[in-house]
Amino acid sequence: MSLHVLGQSSDEAKLLLDAVATKMEGYENMEIKFSQTLINEDAGIYDGDEPPIIGKIILQKEKYNLEYLGNTFLFNGFTMYVINEEEKEVTVSKGDIDGEDGFIYPSKLATFYKEGYTYAMGKVIQKNGRNLQFVNLFPMDNTSNIIKVELVIDLKTKHIYQLTQTGENGSKTTFSITTFKPNQKLPEKIFSFDTQKYSEENGYTID
Repeated sequence: MSLHVLGQSSDEAKLLLDAVATKMEGYENMEIKFSQTLINEDAGIYDGDEPPIIGKIILQKEKYNLEYLGNTFLFNGFTMYVINEEEKEVTVSKGDIDGEDGFIYPSKLATFYKEGYTYAMGKVIQKNGRNLQFVNLFPMDNTSNIIKVELVIDLKTKHIYQLTQTGENGSKTTFSITTFKPNQKLPEKIFSFDTQKYSEENGYTID
């Protein structure tokens, strides 16, 4: 493949990714339900071996309320609260979640590509009446444990349909968006930490 074609593919991919980010960032808020699956053949984990992990995130600009891996992640734009109700533990930290080894959290779906990636257009498939465009992204940081990210974008809605991360060990983590609802009427305190409910008096350990 010529450098000209590669450059053209990269430009087309960036235009599409920018259109997706603009569309999703233009909503007042978003409620997204997703499922996560893992394939790691080296570790004996094959497609369908384990049930998917189900999660939900409500996003409003930089704020979010994320239910994921048995925890609630509350970010009010300044402070992060990670609440584990089963263990009755709350971890408090300043700032947003940092990406670990290139891992892309659900809160970063629309914007992660803006720093540290090269990209190229992939295949287009039709599924359930949708035209789905694949975009391949490659981290520029050669120390990242992620070697490739594959985004699947609905060309009509400009919404992300699926994201798959491939690790250097060949493992594949896939996030599939199962429900997408923009501009919802949200509870007033959806991004606020309830200091009374999660107090030490109620048995919670706050770190």
